[in-house]
Amino acid sequence: MGDKNCASLALLSILLLSGILHLETIKALGSGCKEVERKALLQFRENLADPSGRLSSWVGEDCCRWRGVSCNNRTASVVKLKLNNPFRHSFDAYEDDAGHELGGPIGPSLLQLKDLNYLDLSMNNFKGFKVPEFIGSLKELRYLNLSGSFFSGTIPQSLGNLSNLLYLDLNNFLDQSNQIGLGWLSGLPSLRHLNLGGADLSKAAADWLQSISMLRSLVELHLPNCNLPILPFHFPSLNFTSLQVLDLSNNGFNSKIPHWLFNITRLSSLDLNTNDLQGDIPDGFASLNSLQQLDLTGNSFLGGRLSRNLGKLCNLRTLKLSRNSISDEVSDFINGLSECTNSSLLEKLELGFNQLTGDLPNSLGYLKNLRYLELWDNSFVGSIPPSIGNLTFLKELYLSSNQMNGFPESFGQLSAIEVLDLDENQWEGIITETHFRNLSNLKEISLYKLSENISLIFNISSHWIPPFKLTFIKIRSCQLGPKFPTWLRNQTELTTLVLNNARISDTIPNWFWQLDLALDELDVGSNELSGRIPNSLGFRFPGTVDLSSNSFEGPLPLWSFNVTKLYLNNNSFSGPIPRDFGQKIPFLTDLDISFNSLNGSVPKSIGNLQQLLTLVISNNNLSDMSNNSLSGEIPYSIGSLLSVRFLILCNNHISGEVPPSLKNCSMMDSLDLGDNQLSGNIPAWIGESMPSLSILRLRSNYFNGAIPPELCKLSALHILDLSHNNLSGFIPSCVGNFSRMKIEPPDFVDVELAGKANQKEIKTTWECCVSRNNLYK
Repeated sequence: MGDKNCASLALLSILLLSGILHLETIKALGSGCKEVERKALLQFRENLADPSGRLSSWVGEDCCRWRGVSCNNRTASVVKLKLNNPFRHSFDAYEDDAGHELGGPIGPSLLQLKDLNYLDLSMNNFKGFKVPEFIGSLKELRYLNLSGSFFSGTIPQSLGNLSNLLYLDLNNFLDQSNQIGLGWLSGLPSLRHLNLGGADLSKAAADWLQSISMLRSLVELHLPNCNLPILPFHFPSLNFTSLQVLDLSNNGFNSKIPHWLFNITRLSSLDLNTNDLQGDIPDGFASLNSLQQLDLTGNSFLGGRLSRNLGKLCNLRTLKLSRNSISDEVSDFINGLSECTNSSLLEKLELGFNQLTGDLPNSLGYLKNLRYLELWDNSFVGSIPPSIGNLTFLKELYLSSNQMNGFPESFGQLSAIEVLDLDENQWEGIITETHFRNLSNLKEISLYKLSENISLIFNISSHWIPPFKLTFIKIRSCQLGPKFPTWLRNQTELTTLVLNNARISDTIPNWFWQLDLALDELDVGSNELSGRIPNSLGFRFPGTVDLSSNSFEGPLPLWSFNVTKLYLNNNSFSGPIPRDFGQKIPFLTDLDISFNSLNGSVPKSIGNLQQLLTLVISNNNLSDMSNNSLSGEIPYSIGSLLSVRFLILCNNHISGEVPPSLKNCSMMDSLDLGDNQLSGNIPAWIGESMPSLSILRLRSNYFNGAIPPELCKLSALHILDLSHNNLSGFIPSCVGNFSRMKIEPPDFVDVELAGKANQKEIKTTWECCVSRNNLYK
């Protein structure tokens, strides 16, 4: 041991004599960290808020081992501080992981880190604190990332002193909008990556491009959502010879796509989505041979047709052209892509929400690398081409809202497909097991059609066992019946099941209720299903159940409290509403149990449904609610339904006065108490407590007294009917406030009142809606 110590001392003496080591380096050899830098880091940490203890490892002598700190292996100098919040991945400061954010002031002790070349404080929360000016004195910085950290103030001009900076990311780093100039960028000649996303650059709107073009080394430029209204159409002094990534999305450009863009020949990614670009898509894109990603989504005035030249971009991997005005057919464009040497590399193609027409060409099947294909909301016709089966990498296919009509059997070769959205087309013919033969990865299928017309028939053997395990099935207006589909028997991972208007005339078999599913939605409405419904099925919050328009019988089913929307109308359910109904399903927002054979009274537990927006229990044999046999007074407890928006109690034998507890229902949209035996004054609080009321119908009762002028505060009112009562006094002079109203007089003659209708017209319509009273003009 003594010999080793002697050898170490001898080596140290030689190094000292050679002038190689400074005093700080000698200390670092012993501790692994320069003492002055360790103290600087501790002082920096003292000022920070660290609620989750992310910097709890900052103890001990060797700061190079602290979390987020990296040192030079030779000199032990701190060169890197990576203190980004790894738990937050978007710019939303209110996510559940916000408790991991660092905050507080950034102290000048960082200036002691003389060799610091990398500083990342992104995704933290420094709200209320400015970016310190001294950061511009960290002359060795090559990498600076402050994105998503909600600093206050503006960008300090001192950042222009960081002449060695290669990477600068200030994306959404400010907590408020301040106009920002770009003059300071001239001091960053080496910059290769610049992101100013979310910064208000309207101050630099006239010369932003000229300021940026001075950065001749730029490889990536990101200026999304920067309030830039001008995209110059001509720009002769273009210097972006190294630029590969350009993001100018979410600005206010309202010009045509400028041709100088096509001179940036190294571009591999161009994002111009969500602007107001107009005109045709230029053929000039064909010159950008290196382009791999092109996003022109959401430029509603950008149109024309997709030319064959655009199809010559054989390096494209992502093409997004949705939500534009592109028209005509796609055959030339897709034919161009299909002719690429060694096949097209295209993986993602989005053409949805355009005006595309015609058949899908058979050449679509030659885009063999497609993973994602979105063609929804166009006017495509005809059948899916048989070549679709060649797309063995395709995972998601969206064809909804077109006019297509045919499925080829080659559909069954899409072995990678996970999502099929085929809603709202004109599908016809027969679906067999062959169409699903190799779809082992399928998770979601949607064949939903609002029309009641059925032209697509599932002809599937009762012994068929699917190769897939679905989580999502939404099928409407397709024939699956007459038997309940037995192929659902092994679908144990379902969360959504919709088989609406599927011509199923059967009972739901016991094996279905025993699948132990936890559903978000169950909809088997508009079939001819019968039998009793057990209470065994489980739901996840917020759950929707629709069993309407069938022949189910027995008592009302009661599921878990996770159900929020329940439609059991138009069945043969009988017996009373369970006394604990409102306690078992307390989070209901929508309930329709109308047109059944229920009897008894509405239980008081209905008052527990404080989230209720819609309640329909009419056309039963109940002793209350509309078109039943309600007698007595409106229960005071009805005022506990704080969220109810529609209360329809018409055509009963209700008596007494309107309970004042109803004023608690401040979200009321429609209140119909007509055709009863209610008496007393029309409550003035209706005009004060129900600001959203659009329908108020109190006709054919025994209300007396004057029309309260407070009703004139109901600025959203569209329909008012106070006729056939015992009202007296004068028509309120404020009736001119009802500028949106559509009056409903006794004979249901609607009268539109324009915003500037004269008083005589208004009074005339009021006379209609208040007729059969004792009112004065």
